[in-house]
Amino acid sequence: MANRTDPLAKNIRGTNPQNLVEKIVRTKIYQHTFWKEQCFGLTAETLVDKAMELDHLGGTFGGNRKPTPFLCLILKMLQIQPEKEIVVEFIKNDDYKYVRILGAFYLRLTGTDVDVYRYLEPLYNDYRKVRQKLSDGRFSLTHVDEVIEELLTKDYSCDIAMPRLKKRWTLEQNGLLEPRKSVLEDDFEEEEEKEENEGIADKSEDEKDHHRKSPERERERDRRRDSHRHRDRDYDRDYDMDRDYDRERGRGRDRDRERDRDHYRERDRDRERGRDRERDRRDRARRRSRSRSRDRKRNETDDVRDRDRDEPKKKKEKKMREDGTDHPDPEIAEQNRLRASLGMKPLKM
Repeated sequence: MANRTDPLAKNIRGTNPQNLVEKIVRTKIYQHTFWKEQCFGLTAETLVDKAMELDHLGGTFGGNRKPTPFLCLILKMLQIQPEKEIVVEFIKNDDYKYVRILGAFYLRLTGTDVDVYRYLEPLYNDYRKVRQKLSDGRFSLTHVDEVIEELLTKDYSCDIAMPRLKKRWTLEQNGLLEPRKSVLEDDFEEEEEKEENEGIADKSEDEKDHHRKSPERERERDRRRDSHRHRDRDYDRDYDMDRDYDRERGRGRDRDRERDRDHYRERDRDRERGRDRERDRRDRARRRSRSRSRDRKRNETDDVRDRDRDEPKKKKEKKMREDGTDHPDPEIAEQNRLRASLGMKPLKM
């Protein structure tokens, strides 16, 4: 009962929310002491107190793969399924960094693609240090923005497979997200405005100098006119070269297309020839087997005829031998023939 999902919880991605954690990891969490003692009977309100006590994050560690308290709380959130407003408050919490990471991790598992980008990308500006427990049980130092980068770009995090996330530019093309704006963009704009203002000031001073010196202004005008002429001539030459290049490239594409078409046709012909040869070979083998079967039947019928023809002769010879007419003694043989003509039995010697 303690491991069962809340009956009021909705399916996420067509399945039970707890199934987002793999079966073997889920079993390890159910058997852990922290889950049995600290996570029993937690609600969305009391879960905040346990999240504030976290001092590190991570997945499973050690030889028997024990889960961390962070992973146990993630499964508890999947089990009770807190409301979206509570998860957003977790993410916006600036005082407790592990509470923020806990809410971001849960939103990455259960939220839509738009919500994931909308609520997790601002956390790139959080550079606070956090402790992460590695698989061998040791701790390593990382930062909140690095954890968010792992959630948005990696397939696995804390031994949990992340659901597939659409690319940001795809959502921008569909109008679901606005282009991302960096925090440093305002500073860059200020620097650009300063450079533009300085350039305008320098340009105004140069124009004043040119107006004071009319011969130089005339020479500058002539020089600009000549440069425009050369530029137009170069543009026309480049345009002609590009047009010739496009034409040659189109011809090359046509040649490649014709060569590919001939290649495919020749390949189809070779396949047809191979099929015809295979068909002829099968027909010859079939005819050869039929002729062999006919010869075998003919030989069997000849053997039967010869056997039927020889049987009367053998019977006759046997009969002749039984009446004693073939006795070696001529006199006995003569007596047996005489007795046979009279219907008497032959002599017994």
